[in-house]
Amino acid sequence: MFQLASTVPRSVSTFLRKTLTGQSFPASFSSTAKSFGLDMETVNTTERLRELRKLMKEYNVDVYIVPSEDSHQSEYIAPCDARREFISGFSGSAGTAVITSEKAALATDGRYFNQASKQLDSNWHLLKQGLEDVPTWQDWTAEQSECHKTVGVDPTVITAPEARKLAEKIKKKGGAQLLGVKTNLVDLVWGDNRPPRPNEKVSVLDIKYAGKKFEEKIEDLRKDFDKKKSAGLIVSMLDEIAWLYNLRGKDIPYNPVFFSYAAITPTTATLYIDKSKLNEDVVPHLGDKVQIRPYDAIFEDSKALGESLELEASVAGKPPRPKKRFWISTKASWALSLELGGEEKVEEVRSPIGDAKAIKNATELEGMRACHVRDGASLSEYFAWLEEELVVKKTRLDEVQAADKLEEIRSKKDHFVGLSFDTISSTGPNAAVIHYKPEKGNCSFIDPTAIYLCDSGAQYLDGTTDTTRTLHFGEPTEMERKSSTLVLKGVIAIDRAVFPKGTSGFALDTLARQFLWREGLDYRHGTGHGVGSYLNVHEGPIGIGTRIQYSEVPLSIGNVLSDEPGYYEDGNFGIRIENMIMAREAKTTHKFGDKPWLGFEHVTMVPMCRKLIDGTMLTPEERAWLNEYHLEVYEKTKGFFEGDQRTLRWLERETRALHVVEITL
Repeated sequence: MFQLASTVPRSVSTFLRKTLTGQSFPASFSSTAKSFGLDMETVNTTERLRELRKLMKEYNVDVYIVPSEDSHQSEYIAPCDARREFISGFSGSAGTAVITSEKAALATDGRYFNQASKQLDSNWHLLKQGLEDVPTWQDWTAEQSECHKTVGVDPTVITAPEARKLAEKIKKKGGAQLLGVKTNLVDLVWGDNRPPRPNEKVSVLDIKYAGKKFEEKIEDLRKDFDKKKSAGLIVSMLDEIAWLYNLRGKDIPYNPVFFSYAAITPTTATLYIDKSKLNEDVVPHLGDKVQIRPYDAIFEDSKALGESLELEASVAGKPPRPKKRFWISTKASWALSLELGGEEKVEEVRSPIGDAKAIKNATELEGMRACHVRDGASLSEYFAWLEEELVVKKTRLDEVQAADKLEEIRSKKDHFVGLSFDTISSTGPNAAVIHYKPEKGNCSFIDPTAIYLCDSGAQYLDGTTDTTRTLHFGEPTEMERKSSTLVLKGVIAIDRAVFPKGTSGFALDTLARQFLWREGLDYRHGTGHGVGSYLNVHEGPIGIGTRIQYSEVPLSIGNVLSDEPGYYEDGNFGIRIENMIMAREAKTTHKFGDKPWLGFEHVTMVPMCRKLIDGTMLTPEERAWLNEYHLEVYEKTKGFFEGDQRTLRWLERETRALHVVEITL
């Protein structure tokens, strides 16, 4: 699944259908309002904005920013943190709302222009990010601050670097200041109808799945502190905390994480969490090596840590500086940075935990291989079932019914915990909507004569999966088959890539796009994202795409990431193929520069749709890759289908070798 921004999962979006000052909001106020490609109701935000503007006046704020993010910069957010959706009515995963005393703007990217135009009411101006002559939300905010106006934002939901850049823009435009408003004004508007913060139990991830003790991970961090003269690290990213302590939770659907903070110094380790959330195995697991403190105590403790820093001697009358500074991630909140003492006492770095987490150990890699075989078997069983229902039995199935069946099949596999994201089950023109999310009652019946795109994944104790296949149960058009084959060629190009150590995913991106580019075609999403090990399905800092951060981090042995080019024709069809790949050392005839060369190992075990492959467009090398891949899929998954003749026949048909004779017929 392509990279998302902050979003509320479908399974929890109904919590957001609340009331404001006794007025019922439209049922479409959810992250899954009527699905893309269908009519979406406009949300009336007049009363919410009126209440917010009253509060802005009370707090002496002229412009107020409502980001999508929570206090931990999570991709998926809990219902209680869906403030931007609440205030604007726009339910897409990416966007920022900015409200003044007279105006309100919602900025989002090209994936959501259509959705936002339907969901936003007349109170809102849509800033279509990326289009020529359309200002960024930061520039628009700065423009509204002219004539010495104050811009406010909750400092826990904006990063320190973002706050700093925005403050500079505001000053240049003649604004007064960027003010951190500790009380979230949208929460006050929401009032008692705001959903409660999740309080699910936290449990220990067994070492047979984690592969490395948490004590060893902390010791590695401390070696880094000593080497780089750091006072310690304050951790706010939820998946980093879960990975570091070998713990998993359920506070955010699809992501086995829990609300918490962590602080690691050369001599102490602290977990900030409501102790009532801990299962009975957690305290013995952490032992006396980790102190447990209340979740909200992170801010007072951060202040104390900042004040405890040893200072250097004053030089030339200048104020003394700390000998060491605390590290915080570039994704840590402005609030954390301020409590620690600001730039004088804080060094913003790419998280060393994020870097370590992205390089899977041998146990995690083996878990990824194993869970993808089980998951691949589930998808083959599902596709065989779906084809029989649609083509043979002529059953009318909607997109959600199909997705629910896939989850049912997956749930029977060993070590299954749950889904890793909302299943994208999309037929015909819905497949052209990159961020399509079907909702019961607001989705389409699957058309067996049209493209069907399924992007889905699961969480297993031994790994996280994310697979996309595009199928056709009838006769595809020439353009559907051509574009699908171009996408497949891109998948193969990434899979077969060999590159020197130090190469980034930014440098590899064109390998996947080159075949589409030759036809004047492209896609508006990244080619690959990092994947966690029984953690978040989207994991930084690595990826394949044009994002600047992908150029900053080279790919390393042990990285697990997706390989997922696509092509989309609005209102017609969409194609995406996605495999999971793992970076490994490649065997080469020579070793220029006397350094390792890397390549990939694919772990996804699901056939490519034969009806959507034009074999005449494949080179002999690509055809050989496809045949070898299909043989591997067959050999590794056929054992799951003893007594299941329907799936076995489907698997045999879809994985049979593609021959030159067949191509030239």
